[in-house]
Formats: sequence, structure tokens, C-alpha cells
Amino acid sequence: MLSSPIRKADLTKMYEAAISFVRQEVHNANVSGLVLGLSGGLDSSVALEVAVKAVGSSHVLGLVMPETGLTPDADVADALEWARRQRIATRYFELTSLLQPFLRMLPEDRLCQGNLKARLRMALLYYFSNLENRLVVGTGDRSEILLGYFTKYGDGGADMLPLGRFYKTELKVLAPELGVPPSICAKPSSPRLWRDQTAEGELGISYEVADRILVLLEDEGLPPAVVKEKLGLSKEVDSVALRVAVSRHKREMPHICPEI
Repeated sequence: MLSSPIRKADLTKMYEAAISFVRQEVHNANVSGLVLGLSGGLDSSVALEVAVKAVGSSHVLGLVMPETGLTPDADVADALEWARRQRIATRYFELTSLLQPFLRMLPEDRLCQGNLKARLRMALLYYFSNLENRLVVGTGDRSEILLGYFTKYGDGGADMLPLGRFYKTELKVLAPELGVPPSICAKPSSPRLWRDQTAEGELGISYEVADRILVLLEDEGLPPAVVKEKLGLSKEVDSVALRVAVSRHKREMPHICPEI
């Protein structure tokens, strides 16, 4: 048993459940296998391990999609080495050549351009999903999902989210037990959508603190005032609660106008 550091949960059982979930999704959809993006980061590395355990390495394809001048060489090296160790096939696509035609026509905006990059990556994943009869494995975790820290129809647009019950803090505990290399486990989380971007820097809070707040707000259903008292935090609780509230639309299907 591998215990969660932030709640009463058996990470080993959750990991086994994730494998069974992926295997069942593949069976239900009657597809040939899975495809996922490999960033050289924690989440995609754990998601790959789960995918391989679920359906076997011969049925998993990994896409490595760096951007010249932005994606660190170490990320690419980590992604390719982990894929090699998992014995899966990979395809490499440099994103800049796809991105530039859009940027020449569009107004300059860092956030919009970042979201465009995430959507281009997902477009590539779905191309191979269609081409080879695969399902797309999303790599988002519960922390990112609840905080809305993903691009709608970008990294949030997948066929399944096997890590969607794991908080980031829990994946940091689980990953070393699965053999994920220290170079990946110790890496600061970042979508790599612009230079020097880090998830915690953009969120303005560490995952360790955010996850403790989320457990009380979402898992235990406590009101913000009680969470503030229990944790001795105020601004942080307000920030997390606001992010959960305003990103709710990102976790839902498009709303349909009701009948008159």
C-alpha cells in the first residue's frame, strides 16, 4: 500500500484502477490502441506507464511535439528515453512549422498563442487517433482539472483521463515507485507554452498547498470559511475556490439551449 500524503487514499489501488479503466475504455471503443503526447514531464510519463500496463507497449504510440527555441532539450531527451524504456513507438513533430502560418495571420497575444499551441498538439494526436483507430489518452491530473489549468480543446480534449483522480502531490509520490527517472520527477511542472513558464508560478501557489485546499473544498465538501480556519490560510483558499468556480465550464460539455 502506498498512501496519499494529503488524504485517506491508497495510491496503489488507484493506480491499479487506472490501468483497469484504460483497458476497459479500449475494449468498449473497439479500437486498436492508444496515442498520447509525451512532454518529458511527470504527468505524461505516468500516463504512459499506465497505458502500457493496460494494453501493452505494441499498442501505444507516443508523440513528441517540441517547439524550437522554447522546449528544453532535456525535456525531449527525457520523453524519448522514457518511451524507449517503455518500448513504445514514437513520432516526432517540431511544432514551429505548424504554428508559424497561424501567427503570421493573427494578433499577437501570449496567452492566446499558448492555447493555440496546446490545440495544435491535440490536433496532431487526433490525426493519429483517426488514422490508426486509437483513443487519445489525456495526461491531466485532478489538480489541473479542478483548477482549470489546461487548455479547453487542447490538453483538456482527450478520450480519457486516467490520472484524473490523482492530485499532483500524489503523482509526485507515485511516480518514483513506478520507476519514472529522477530527472523527470524533480522537474517543475510546466506546459512549455512560453519561455520560463511554470505551472506554480502562473497559478501563484504551490501544488502542495493548492492540493490540501482542494481536498477539503472538493473531496470533503467544506465551505471556504471552514477550510481557511482548518489550514490557517485565507488568500490562498479564496484564490483556489475562485479558480474552481470560474473554470467550471471547462469541465463540462457545451450547454444546450433549453426548450422554450
